[in-house]
Amino acid sequence: MRRGLASCVLLGYLASGWAAGAGEQGAPQSAGSGLSILDRSRSMVHDFTEGVARHVDGWFGDKPFEQGGSVSGRIGFKFLTRQHESPDASFRFGAKLDMPNVKEQTYLFFGQENERELVIDQPEPFTRRELLLAEDRKQDQTFFAGVGYALRDNIDFRAGLRSGIKPYAQARYKKGWALGERNHFDFRETLFWNRKDGVGSTTALSFGHGFTRSLAFRWQLAGTISDETDGLAWSNSMGIFKSLGDQRIVSLEALIGGATAGSDNVSETGIRAVWKQPVYRDWTLVEVSLGHFWPQGDAKDENRRGWALGVGFEILF
Repeated sequence: MRRGLASCVLLGYLASGWAAGAGEQGAPQSAGSGLSILDRSRSMVHDFTEGVARHVDGWFGDKPFEQGGSVSGRIGFKFLTRQHESPDASFRFGAKLDMPNVKEQTYLFFGQENERELVIDQPEPFTRRELLLAEDRKQDQTFFAGVGYALRDNIDFRAGLRSGIKPYAQARYKKGWALGERNHFDFRETLFWNRKDGVGSTTALSFGHGFTRSLAFRWQLAGTISDETDGLAWSNSMGIFKSLGDQRIVSLEALIGGATAGSDNVSETGIRAVWKQPVYRDWTLVEVSLGHFWPQGDAKDENRRGWALGVGFEILF
């Protein structure tokens, strides 16, 4: 039984996304003269975010922020390059604010993210960042802010604004099932709306099997359909994840993606190896990704075939 439970814990850790990772970190200690620049910088970001939360929360009542208030988030940088393409760098920032004077189920959020991936709620493994694809920071990146309401543990509603006062809304449902001691299945459905795409939906499925306490298999599938997609835009990955202790994770995955419309359903295949571990305490993480990708079908181009490398840093606060 202990072995099975440990496998489920590993699978749950590997399946955790942006919000979960940010929420697990406690508030940093107050900066002092003996702390490093990184400690002080993290403390400043946390204190600034908490200051925003306290100020906004004060609009709704007089209940002290200490009675249930909290903030969490993360800052991420990633440097990447693909063979035959120019090197690129991307930045991510996101924060979640829980405030005691607002209803318990309501929270605020803000940050910077890839605009389309934010709206459609793209699963993290299939984002351009994780697929080692360059972005146009002026066109692809956006600042966002909004309000969320958790109706139940597995139902979530969000409404927000992106750069240029562009509104969007989401209704999300997620559910997980333990299938015995070694297997776990997760389902997530997001209905979204924005002016460009109209109404659309993103479905994400994930199945994990724990071989041992530290070794697991994971299969992930995501599909999005809207007025802006050619049929169903889909992504698929299968891989092995190995925990080496002390939050060190190494993985090897096979990737395939495409769209159902057009003469060819598959647009690209690839492999991706990732090493992730803390580099300073448990809240500063480094991730090194190495991949090789093969364009397929109408997108097939020998000049786009090749290796890709990414180095990412994350600070949780």
